[in-house]
Amino acid sequence: MFIGFDYGTANCSVAIMQNGQPQLLALENLGSAHSSPYIPSTICAPTRESISEYLFRFMDTKPKDTLGEQALRRAINFNREEDIELQLGDVQFGQHALDTYLSDPQEVYYVKSPKSFLGASGLHHTQLVFFEDLVCSMMKNIKTQAEVSTEQTITQAVIGRPINFHGRGGEDANQQAEGILRHAATRAGFQDIEFQFEPVAAGLEYESTLSHNQTVLVVDIGGGTTDCSLIEMGPSWQQQSDRTASLLGHSGQRVGGNDLDIHLAFKKIMPMFGFGSLMNSGIEMPITQFWNPIAINNVVAQKDFYKSANLKALKLLQKEAQEPEKLARLLAVYHNTLGYQIVRKAEEAKIGLSEFDKHTLTILVASELLELDISLSQMVEAVDVPTQKMMDLVTEVMAQASKKPDAIFMTGGSARSPFLRQALENTLPNVPIISGNYFGSVTAGLARWAQTVFA
Repeated sequence: MFIGFDYGTANCSVAIMQNGQPQLLALENLGSAHSSPYIPSTICAPTRESISEYLFRFMDTKPKDTLGEQALRRAINFNREEDIELQLGDVQFGQHALDTYLSDPQEVYYVKSPKSFLGASGLHHTQLVFFEDLVCSMMKNIKTQAEVSTEQTITQAVIGRPINFHGRGGEDANQQAEGILRHAATRAGFQDIEFQFEPVAAGLEYESTLSHNQTVLVVDIGGGTTDCSLIEMGPSWQQQSDRTASLLGHSGQRVGGNDLDIHLAFKKIMPMFGFGSLMNSGIEMPITQFWNPIAINNVVAQKDFYKSANLKALKLLQKEAQEPEKLARLLAVYHNTLGYQIVRKAEEAKIGLSEFDKHTLTILVASELLELDISLSQMVEAVDVPTQKMMDLVTEVMAQASKKPDAIFMTGGSARSPFLRQALENTLPNVPIISGNYFGSVTAGLARWAQTVFA
C-alpha cells in the first residue's frame, strides 16, 4: 500500500487515495471524537539518549550501520548510569509531547521541528546518526498510526521535500537532508521511497480542480520553509509521470512560519527579558543572549545559550544591568529551558492576529505572570524581515520564467495570515489568489503523485 507523506516542520500528515480522491488519515487520538490527521512535529523523551534506545527496544528498529550501533551502545550506557529504565510510552510524539514538555520543561528532552536541522552544515557523524534516529522514531510512529487507521501494511511512500532545506547549504545540504529522510524512512519500514517538491505536490492537488490548462504560481509557506513553483497544469498534464516540461521555475529558502514566530518573540516579547535594555555603562545588552534562546530552528544558537559556560555570562550581565529584574527573567529562561514556550506564545499571538487587531498574551516565568498586548501593526512590523525574504522568493521564481501566472495558489499553514496575502498581492498585483486546504494540500498532492508512480 502507498501513501503521500508530508513530514512537515510544524505538522506531519499522510494520505491515501480512495475512490480517486486523497483521504488524510487520523494520526492522533485515534478512535476518539478528537482524532486529527495532523500531528505536531514534536518529540519528547526522558533524555536525549532515550530516543535511540527507545527506537531499538520498543519500535523494533535497528541501527543501519556500525556508527549507529556505537551510538546506540553509548545511549544505553548513559541511561544505565543515570538509572533510567525506559518504559513503553516514555517517548511521546505530537501534542502529547508538547503537553508533557509544557507541564515541566526541566524534566524532559524536547525537540520541535527537527526537519529544520537536517540541512545544517558542519554536522558531525554522531549528530547525523542522532538526527536520523530522531526522524526515524517520528516516522515509525506515524507509519504505525496510519496502519492502524487503514488496517493495512504500508510499504511505499512519496515524501514531500522543500526546494531547499537550508538557506546557505546549497545542493550539499539538500542531499544531506534528503539522505537522512531516506535512511530514516527505510529503517521505519518503507520499502519504496520517492520524493516530490512540496509546492509541486500542492500544485497537483489544485490541478485536480481545473477544467482547462493554466500557468499557476504555487506559493507554499510552511512552518520552516517557503517554496515557490511556477507550473503549467491542467487536463493535458494530469496523469503524466514525467512533469519536467511543466515546471517553469523554482525557488525556496528556509524561512517560514517558525521564523515569523521567532522574529515576533524577539522584537515584542524579549524586551521583557532585557532585550534593548542598558548596562550600567550605558551600552545595550548583547543581542545574541536574547536571540539564541528563541532561535529554536538553529542547533548552534540553542547549544550556545544553554551550555553551562553561558550561565556565568548571564549572571554577570544581571550584575551590570540597569534593570536587573529583567535579566532575572532571562536567567529563568536558561534554568527552565523556556525558549520553546516563548516562541509558542508568539505563535499563538500570530494566529490570534489573523482574526483580530489585538492579542493579549500571558507567560509564566518563575512565579511571575507577564502580560503583553500586541497589535496587528506591531506584529507586521516585527516580522518585516522574514516577510520580505518570502516575497523575494516570489520575485526570484518569476525572473526564471517568461510568462506571468494566470493564478496564484497559496497554501501552507502560515498562508492563513492576511498580512502575507496582502504582501503577495503587492508583489504580484492583478493576479487572482486562490487558497486551498492550508494544511492538507501538499499531503493530498503527494498521495496523487504516489498513485502515479506506484499504482
